[in-house]
Amino acid sequence: MHASVLFSGGIDSTSCVHFFKKGGHEVRGIFVDFGQAAARREDAAVDVLSEKLSIPVIKLRASSPTKFGAGELIGRNLFLIASALLLGNCRDGLLAIGIHSGTNYYDCSRSFLSRVEVLAQECSDGRVSVVAPFVDWSKDDIFSYFKAAALPLNDTYSCEAGAVPTCGTCASCRDRVRLYAG
Repeated sequence: MHASVLFSGGIDSTSCVHFFKKGGHEVRGIFVDFGQAAARREDAAVDVLSEKLSIPVIKLRASSPTKFGAGELIGRNLFLIASALLLGNCRDGLLAIGIHSGTNYYDCSRSFLSRVEVLAQECSDGRVSVVAPFVDWSKDDIFSYFKAAALPLNDTYSCEAGAVPTCGTCASCRDRVRLYAG
């Protein structure tokens, strides 16, 4: 079965790619540049990781005068899923996103996943299912999976500010520091 994975080059999406490859799916990544501050760095991480994971990647770019920084971006995951469905040529199979528990963002919840799954099923005549294998996992669970799979941590990028060196203050950087320490 085909699995298209929304792929940002971070720990969660890299784990998601591996999860579906390990499950025997034919996997491809979909990277969406929607004007996020980290787009250039994420794109570079996706290039390196897709080669190491041996998957093709479709790259989508959305134009907007707005530049998005760190923190909650209302509707982000909905936009990513809708963009992948429309522009990513998702005609059948699974569309996966690496959302997880432990955040208060609605678009990382089981309720969001259920609602967007209904829409995707209806829009695709039942051919595309939206899945999130880690929706009930914590960030620590995903990191444990990542480490157990021996995935290349130094090739991932997770700073919401798009900084080099990373900002160290956004939620993704704080998670990464905490995970390294654990």
